[in-house]
Amino acid sequence: MFAAERRQLILEMVRANGAVSLRELARVVQTSEVTVRRDVRALEAEGLLDRRHGGAVLPGGFTRESGFPQKSHLATAEKTAIADLAANMVDEGEAIVVGAGTTTQELARRLARVPGLTVVTNSLLVAQALAHANRVEVVMTGGTLRGSNYALVGSGAEQSLQGLRVSRAFLSGSGLTAERGLSTSNMLSASVDRALVQAAAEVVVLADHTKLGTDTMFQTVPTDLITRLVTDEPAGHDERAATELQALADQGVQIAVAGGEGGSAGRQRRDVPLPGPRRQGPGGLRTAVALGAAGEPAQGSERGARVADLRRR
Repeated sequence: MFAAERRQLILEMVRANGAVSLRELARVVQTSEVTVRRDVRALEAEGLLDRRHGGAVLPGGFTRESGFPQKSHLATAEKTAIADLAANMVDEGEAIVVGAGTTTQELARRLARVPGLTVVTNSLLVAQALAHANRVEVVMTGGTLRGSNYALVGSGAEQSLQGLRVSRAFLSGSGLTAERGLSTSNMLSASVDRALVQAAAEVVVLADHTKLGTDTMFQTVPTDLITRLVTDEPAGHDERAATELQALADQGVQIAVAGGEGGSAGRQRRDVPLPGPRRQGPGGLRTAVALGAAGEPAQGSERGARVADLRRR
């Protein structure tokens, strides 16, 4: 494929999806990430797209939100690895909330095997994934259906969450930065996500590397309320992504990285230790340094977990 043909295909993918990772672009155009990065730089110089950490987005600073069909085909391997790791953080008999999104949908598919679990969600996709899980109770919020991501939004959804208290909220979004935290492109979705956060003692954000450093219109979870981030391994040359992760860790966010080089996604885990004591969580509850009880290692940490400081990477 000639350079002009590659760049046209790259441009069409970004226009269709809003944001695409370099890995995905390289896979589709059947070339290396180095070549794709060179093509993206050329397109950026022409003002046709913007580069972001490990990917490309529509020009203009804030990215627009893609629909479910587009999102479901983006960074699929990374989302699978993230979901595998996040599922190990859920205990039997726990009550959690799970927000809308393609990554949280992958998580829900793995939660079907957790006995005694109660899942509160505003996502039809999450509920569908758990519909036949006999040992899992699913509680749906009320609200108005937003067809682009199959989520219930509006005052009905927010009011149904009032007075609710669960151990953890698992959320995803359109972008994540150390400065603003998690954000999304839709005001109604952001409002419901904020209500989900208020219902949880801890907040776990699921975000693949393409969302790191991306800022969108509506803040959903400020950085100081994020207990843990579960993400995938950035490419070795992506220093900006590593810098963003370190900035999040410096603000007290625990970082769990799923996967690794050589296609070993989902087989290993890296934790970035907190630089100091954890902040007060929503409602004044103090969150633990580990995912289990205070002072105890997180569930699954003995299964091949290893600790790494991002400064050494």
